[in-house]
Amino acid sequence: MKRLVLAWAVTAVAATGAALAVLGLLGTGLTGSSSHVLSRDEVRAALSTATARAVAASTAEPSSTSPGKLIRSPGGTVIASCDGDLVTLRSWSPAQDHSVDGVEPGPAAEAQVEFEPDDGDDIELTITCVAGQPVARVH
Repeated sequence: MKRLVLAWAVTAVAATGAALAVLGLLGTGLTGSSSHVLSRDEVRAALSTATARAVAASTAEPSSTSPGKLIRSPGGTVIASCDGDLVTLRSWSPAQDHSVDGVEPGPAAEAQVEFEPDDGDDIELTITCVAGQPVARVH
């Protein structure tokens, strides 16, 4: 009976040690470095760089439509373009603590996206084309 208890204790210690070793590898060993939490300024710099790249990529595409226009709102961002009087939403991205509740991307005379916050009122963007450029109304 003592041997059974001793074997159980040795197995439990070995399993715990193995689990701790695996967790240690997952934390740093597989990625090669420890995780780094970005500061507010680092996040803003990364987002502004990503936004600039997204706008550059969307305007670089050859097309008969107008270049994509970045539209910002408290609920999120939208890239929209016009082809004559028809608007098309090329992409949409909710702000932090928001989700997309509904999208009517067009092409149509009017396109819409609704951002839903975790708390509070929904933010709806209605986008139309005025003189060949996307224009948004927030409600």
